[in-house]
Amino acid sequence: MPDKEIPANPDSPSSCAVIALIGAPNAGKSTLINQLTGTKVSIVTHKVQTTRARMRGIAIEGLSQLILVDTPGIFSPKRRLDRAMVDAAWSGAHDADITLLLIDAVKGIDDEVQAILEGLKDLAGKKVLLLNKVDLVQKDILLSLVEKLRPYGDFNETFMISAMTGDGVSDLKSYLATSAPQGPWLYPEDQLTDAPLRHLAAEITREKLTLRLHQELPYASTVETTAWKELRGGKVRIEQTVYVMRDSQKMIVLGKQGRTIKQISMESRKELADILGVAVDLFLFVKVRPKWGDDPERYREMGLDFPKN
Repeated sequence: MPDKEIPANPDSPSSCAVIALIGAPNAGKSTLINQLTGTKVSIVTHKVQTTRARMRGIAIEGLSQLILVDTPGIFSPKRRLDRAMVDAAWSGAHDADITLLLIDAVKGIDDEVQAILEGLKDLAGKKVLLLNKVDLVQKDILLSLVEKLRPYGDFNETFMISAMTGDGVSDLKSYLATSAPQGPWLYPEDQLTDAPLRHLAAEITREKLTLRLHQELPYASTVETTAWKELRGGKVRIEQTVYVMRDSQKMIVLGKQGRTIKQISMESRKELADILGVAVDLFLFVKVRPKWGDDPERYREMGLDFPKN
């Protein structure tokens, strides 16, 4: 959080809300956060459980500042990292003024969604139901889904949206702005995320790694920014380490004659240069750390609390 509160306009009443976005993995939470902020603050892939820690995107609507918390997908945890991710999601919801439940309208109500609906009963504050991917579902099926969801929770409002195309997102944003409690803004007007640049850079590289590699390898790896140096002429030199659990995984990440890691580096460097607005030199290293998933320091780097069991 910032060091001090920042008023939006001393002559007009400002408002500010912390808004948690929760849902099952791959419901479209990160895509929606990026739509609402108008920029990329959270990585997006087709694989489930891409988001690991809470990421905050910051949007302005009129005199309202919306602090949007992208939480990891909520699912039945099996590993220590899974438990930390689910705990982070529910913690984000309990700390919020408004909680948005995003449901994939194509999948409907499955076991994961039902478990989340049960957990919502203990939450205070406003709760809003969002049906996502409505452009892929017939209207009568959508209306039937809304009726099935009605008994599960006391939602203050329901929106049908497409996070991918942006349909319905502006109406949602206007509603959130009018629902925000009066108070000073918590961030400067031009700030789009509270994530340190080192962390955002690591997430961008992890996105490229996740998109290029298959099966379980993305879940057995993590990325850390280990060095960041601003050079003459505005160029930035970034060093990052990709941690994997086994030597065989290291060989997959490197690829034949280093082609895979070179491609990942090239894609990440290009996007980082676009985000930072300066030239970027990116150097990637791959190291084997068999039990990084049980190392408290790795959790701190990801912004997660370390579960003790």
